Amino acid sequence: MRSVIGTSVSASAHTGRGPGLLAARGWLVPLLMACAQLACTGTADAAAAKSGAPVEAAAKPETAPTAFELQLLYADRTWNWVNGAAYFGLDRRLQAWTAGQDAPAVAEGHWLVTETGKMCMELAWRSKAYTTKPRRTCYSHRVENGTIEQRKDPDGDWYDFKHATDAAADEHRKFEAGNTKGARFDEIRKLIDNKS
Repeated sequence: MRSVIGTSVSASAHTGRGPGLLAARGWLVPLLMACAQLACTGTADAAAAKSGAPVEAAAKPETAPTAFELQLLYADRTWNWVNGAAYFGLDRRLQAWTAGQDAPAVAEGHWLVTETGKMCMELAWRSKAYTTKPRRTCYSHRVENGTIEQRKDPDGDWYDFKHATDAAADEHRKFEAGNTKGARFDEIRKLIDNKS
């Protein structure tokens, strides 16, 4: 733009029109620039509206923990629940049990992690009353301000999973190193497998 304006000034000096005419037209360049900017913004907004995308600026992309980082959070740990637990084996085997209001049940299967921040459990549950086919349940993870957040897929609410320094409300505080509830899993499995 500066070179174009500079050229215009020299041309006007050579034509004898003088700088007065340029001063009178000095408003033209900023006006054209403002119009071009508005036109581009309007085009982008129209394209977003046509595609159904929100018009407001996109949120910053979330940072997902790597598969290796998720492995460190889950492998060889027991996730304790209100009425049960799940053990994430180093060999990716997964054992879980529950003894809630329904009949006691156990589940066996496997777990996996992805580079997009997901941890998935594929479990087949059984009790004395029922047996299910393997069913996959996934949890997404993201890092926000140094805190790992988790949600149940596909549309659960995000909650704090693990702060850089432990916090009382962190879900990860329900994890214990090792297979701490393996004896309870074996006890419930024997109860279920007992045919009497």
